[in-house]
Amino acid sequence: MSKPVIKVAHLQKSYTLGDGSKYPVLHDINFEIEGGDFVAIMGPSGSGKSTLMNALGCLDKPTGGSYAIDGTEVSHMDDEQLADIRNQKIGFVFQGFNLLMRRTILDNVCIPLIYAGLNPNEQHERALRILKHVGLEKFADRLPMQISGGMQQRVAIARALVNEPAMILADEPTGNLDTKTSQEIMGLFAELNRQGKTIVIVTHEPDIADYARRLLYILDGVLHYDGPVQGFDKAKATQ
Repeated sequence: MSKPVIKVAHLQKSYTLGDGSKYPVLHDINFEIEGGDFVAIMGPSGSGKSTLMNALGCLDKPTGGSYAIDGTEVSHMDDEQLADIRNQKIGFVFQGFNLLMRRTILDNVCIPLIYAGLNPNEQHERALRILKHVGLEKFADRLPMQISGGMQQRVAIARALVNEPAMILADEPTGNLDTKTSQEIMGLFAELNRQGKTIVIVTHEPDIADYARRLLYILDGVLHYDGPVQGFDKAKATQ
């Protein structure tokens, strides 16, 4: 068994309201994700799944408990330290692709490598290798607006992979795509997982969650289910 890429213990998150009172969003969340796992996080709107994703992605700090990624405790890090962890340990894929529209596909994939301090030749060599891995090396000199939405999401996946992160964290990655393209993107995630990549995907769509092996279901800030995707009652996900 590989070491946990994610270890969450008694994680809590509250927000302070205008009157000074606390509004709890996450309550005593506990789970571990091993290296090479493929996990889907589901829950209805307002359930806390987006707050949990922000915590896992080091985009927000928990107000209680602990969170370790790839063996490093991050829950008490400052903003600069969290930014370093995000660049080193996490590859993000978003619903809206988040590409720079006036920069080439190659430039977009190189962005994490710029922050990592690689020289331009190393950046281009590694970015081209990753673009080949997702079938887009022939489009390296094009702008994002010159390729389809599905191809743009492949660029985003390449950008997420280029720093060889501990995990890929995908937030509704098929939300802007049609059914056929969604299946192609999820097939790519499944192939990356077969190659050993750890993938955590946040989704509200049961058919997208089916590509994962394990499901975490959040309701009212509480982890209600943690187990095989096939063992979950899908009717709950639509309530």
